[in-house]
Amino acid sequence: MIRSLLYVPASSEKFLAHAHERGADALILDLEDAVAPHEKLAARARLRDAVPSVGRNGAKVFVRINAGELALDDAQAACRAGAFGLFVPKVRSPADLTPIDAHLSRVERAGKRPVLVAMLEDPGAVLDAREIAAASARLFALVTGSEDLATAMGAEPTPEVLRMPKLVVHLAAKAAGLFSFGLLRSVADFRDVDGVTRAAREARRFGFDGATCVHPSLVPILNAAFAATAEEIARAHALVAAYAAAQAAGQGAFVFEGKMVDAPVVARARALLARAGLQPPG
Repeated sequence: MIRSLLYVPASSEKFLAHAHERGADALILDLEDAVAPHEKLAARARLRDAVPSVGRNGAKVFVRINAGELALDDAQAACRAGAFGLFVPKVRSPADLTPIDAHLSRVERAGKRPVLVAMLEDPGAVLDAREIAAASARLFALVTGSEDLATAMGAEPTPEVLRMPKLVVHLAAKAAGLFSFGLLRSVADFRDVDGVTRAAREARRFGFDGATCVHPSLVPILNAAFAATAEEIARAHALVAAYAAAQAAGQGAFVFEGKMVDAPVVARARALLARAGLQPPG
C-alpha cells in the first residue's frame, strides 16, 4: 500500500538527510522541476548514496527523471542506485516510454527491475491515457501533472478544471490494472490543510490508491485518508464472514445491515482487507 509519496529535491542535502524520518510510504527523489539546471548533474550523481539512505526505514524510493536529453542517463543512475521505480515526466505517447524501458533492460542488475510511473501533463496525453497505460510491462502507475496540464490548457489549476482530466487518467490506470495516484486538485497549495484533507478522502472514495505531496506536513494526512479506519475494517470482516455463512446456507445474495449484498460488495470488502494487509475470514 502506497498512501503517500513525498517529493524530495535530490539536490538538497538538508532535505535528503531527513527524508527517511517523514513517515511517507514512498519518496520521490526529484531530478526535474525541483532542481536548478546547473545542479542537475550533481543531483544525479548524489543518487548513488541518496537512494539507499532515504529508503532505510522501508519507504519505496522513486526517482523523477528529466525529460529529453537527460532522461536516459538519469534513468541509468536511478536504476544503478537501486531505486524501486522512476517517475517519467511529460509522457505524451507510448513512444516516450519505449527508449527508457529498453535502456533499463540494458543496465539493470540481476533481481532489480525498476518500475515506471508515467506522468501525463498535457491534453493529448490525457486523451491517449489508455494507450499509454498499455505501453510497457514496467508500468506501475499513472499520475496527472496538475500544474503542467493546466498551463498546457491555458487554464488555472482549480479543482473544477482538473477534475475531469484526472478522472480520465484514473480510469485508464484502473482499466489497465495499474496504481493511480493523485488528488482531484493541485498539490501545490500545501498550506490548505483542510482542503487537502477533504480532497484526499474524496480521492480514496473514487478509488485512488494514494497521492503525491510536496511538503512533509501532508504525509500524515495522506496516510490517514488513504488507509481504512478500524470501523471500516471491522465492518469488512463482518460482511465477509456473513457472506461465508450465507454461502454455507446455500444463499447467493443476502441482507447485511439492512441492505442487500451480492458478489461485488463482498469483493470490495475483501479488497479493503487486502489493502490493509489482512486476511479475509473464511
